Amino acid sequence: MPTAASPAPRRALVVVNPTAGTVRPDLVEQVVRLCRGRLETVEVHRTTHRGCATEAVRAALAPAAGLAPDLVVAVGGDGTVHEVVEGLTAKDTGQQRARAALAIVPAGTGNSDYRMLWADRPWPESLAATLAGTPEKARLRRIDLGFLVETGKPVLLGACSGLIAEGLITARAITAAGREKYARALPDAAAAFTPYPGRVTVDGELLHEGPTVLANVGGGRYRGGQYLVLPDSELDDGLLDVCVVGAEVPAAEVPRLAREGLLAERPGVVHGRGRRIAVERSDGHPLRFEHDGELQCLNWTSMTVEVLPGALAVWSAPEEEVKRVHTQGAVPLGGVAAT
Repeated sequence: MPTAASPAPRRALVVVNPTAGTVRPDLVEQVVRLCRGRLETVEVHRTTHRGCATEAVRAALAPAAGLAPDLVVAVGGDGTVHEVVEGLTAKDTGQQRARAALAIVPAGTGNSDYRMLWADRPWPESLAATLAGTPEKARLRRIDLGFLVETGKPVLLGACSGLIAEGLITARAITAAGREKYARALPDAAAAFTPYPGRVTVDGELLHEGPTVLANVGGGRYRGGQYLVLPDSELDDGLLDVCVVGAEVPAAEVPRLAREGLLAERPGVVHGRGRRIAVERSDGHPLRFEHDGELQCLNWTSMTVEVLPGALAVWSAPEEEVKRVHTQGAVPLGGVAAT
C-alpha cells in the first residue's frame, strides 16, 4: 500500500547560526530560496548568542505571535539543533508547545542529528522533499526525546559520560573542519583516558558496575557523525537505549571499533533499554558528561535521563532508507555534504 502523504508545511521559521562550522552566505541564500519557492511565509532569524535559537523559536510559537510556523528549519550544527528542539518543547516538561516540526540543514562539525534522520542524503534533496511533503522521499514523524532530570533539558541525540565528553574538550584545540575534528580529537582523548568507577541502572535494575570508559544514552545511533555506539536504537519505540563500555575494552581502541561498527561485539560492552537510565560516578567525584554535543560543566556525580515518548515532530527520510544506510558502516570523514 502506498505511503500516505504528510501535510506539506506552509509557514517556516529558518534559524541560522552564522558561527557554525560550514555556514556561508550562499548556503543560507539557497535554503531561504528553496523555502520561499514553496511556502506561504518564511521568516529568517540569525542567532547572536547562546540560547538565541531557543528564544526565537519560543517567540514565534507564542500565542500572541499570530500565525505560527508549522516548520522550523535549523541551519547549523548539533548545538543549534539542540537549542531549536528546546524551543519546540515546553520548558521543564518536554511536552510539545505547538505543531511545528523540525527540519535540519547540516552546517556544523559532527552533524549527527542530520545523519540520524536523513542518513547520507544531501541536504538540498532532503529539504526539497520536506517542503513538498513527498511521501516517497520525506516522512513527518514523531520521535522520542530524552529528558535530563538534573537540568530539565531535552536530549535529542544522546547523553554520554566519560570518553566522548573528554573528546569534546580535546576538540577545542584542533583546527580541522567537519568530522575530521572529532576523528582527530577522540583518539587523542582516548590515549590519555583513565576509566572512572561507575554504575549504570536501567529502570532501577543494575546494568553495569565497575571501571567505565563511557556510558552513552540515546537517541541517535552515531556520535560525532561517525562513531556507531547504539546500533539498535529506534527513535520512536518509547524507550531509551544505553551502551556501556567497561575497562575490558582499552579506551585507545574505542574510536576505531566505533568507527568500524565493531564496538558492540566486544566483551565488556553491555547494552540496555528502558524508560529511565541513571549513570553515576561511584567515588563521589563529579561525573564528566555531555549531551547533544555540549559539555555539561556541572558539579554532579550522576546524570539521569527519562524518555518522553513521541515528544518531537520531525521530518526525516523513510525509515527503510535510514536503516539501509546505517547498516553500511562508517561514512567518510567529510560526512554528509553541507552544500
